[in-house]
Amino acid sequence: MHPVDLALSAEPITGGAGFGQWLNDALTYILDTVQSVDPALRTVLAGVAIMLETSIFIGLIVPGDTVVIVASTAVGSVVEGSFLVAAVIVGALIGESVGFALGRYFGPKIRESRLGDRIGRAHWDQAERYLARRGGIAVFISRFLPVLHSLIPVTVGMSAMRYRTFMAWTVPATTIWSITYVSVGALAAGSFRELLDSLHYAGYIFVAIVAGFAVLAILAKKLLQRSQKRHMEILEHEHEQPR
Repeated sequence: MHPVDLALSAEPITGGAGFGQWLNDALTYILDTVQSVDPALRTVLAGVAIMLETSIFIGLIVPGDTVVIVASTAVGSVVEGSFLVAAVIVGALIGESVGFALGRYFGPKIRESRLGDRIGRAHWDQAERYLARRGGIAVFISRFLPVLHSLIPVTVGMSAMRYRTFMAWTVPATTIWSITYVSVGALAAGSFRELLDSLHYAGYIFVAIVAGFAVLAILAKKLLQRSQKRHMEILEHEHEQPR
């Protein structure tokens, strides 16, 4: 519509409704763009992203969780969602297995390398203390903690823990993580598409679901990290032990 015709139209556009429609159009464009990608390619990309996210080399900068949520917004069926969950689980386990192998064969060299210095000695020491004190529980919980989810696999590889034991703890944690993230993305997108034709504020519902999950995830990580902090700190008597 020409700007003059729009200005003379009988139906004025309110600010709230106008922004709501703009948000709906923007989200529709984004979701349609994601959905236009071949399902197999989306699934593979999500698996690769989460594999890189759990890698010691680039895991601290790859937003694997964001890629998984974006991919899950295009899920159109339970079967498609199941394949995506499976791909994310497999990708995470491959990344963690690579980390374990690197720790087993090159652990000390990696820690003393330039990359190890960039990660920081404090983070390495924290991961070692946490694993030594909590064992398999540290492997499970680290999947939900920043930084540690990339360091723990390598740290486990440098320890006496067997690969079978490592997998026994990380598989259930990875499964829970994958199902949760894929479900949230699919739920947000599905709710938006169902309400799009009947509610002009459908976009707000989508944003509320994603933002609410993000806030809850951040709070949960902080609470979890706080509850585990005492297992990562240096004990008083350890200050006197030579390094």
